[in-house]
Amino acid sequence: MPIKDNNTVEVHNLPGLSHQTLAGPSDGLKGMEVWLQTIDAGATTPVHRHDCDEVIVVQAGSGTCMIEGKITEFGPNSTLVLPANAVHQICNTGDDDLVILATLGMVPVRVETADGQLMKLPWNQF
Repeated sequence: MPIKDNNTVEVHNLPGLSHQTLAGPSDGLKGMEVWLQTIDAGATTPVHRHDCDEVIVVQAGSGTCMIEGKITEFGPNSTLVLPANAVHQICNTGDDDLVILATLGMVPVRVETADGQLMKLPWNQF
């Protein structure tokens, strides 16, 4: 069983967000990816969707999650369950970093805008 040191995994930075793909196709996975993201205080993810289910475990921080137009608050030790194609956005409403661990049920993960356009992200495999 391969064990990785997450400190050695490449970090991709966007304004207000850092991303690591902890496990995915480069590890031989064919059906899922695992992402670790840190969202700065006051920052948000873009409004987006995926063609797969996504489960997000909040490791630290607090915020809101917009899913299909409905906004719900969450805190640390929360789990966000997002069905495939649900348009969503994560907002860090706290004063500290929001750290989330996301598991997505496809390889590679396609990240799209709400209207279905492919988003160009530094970790995309498309």
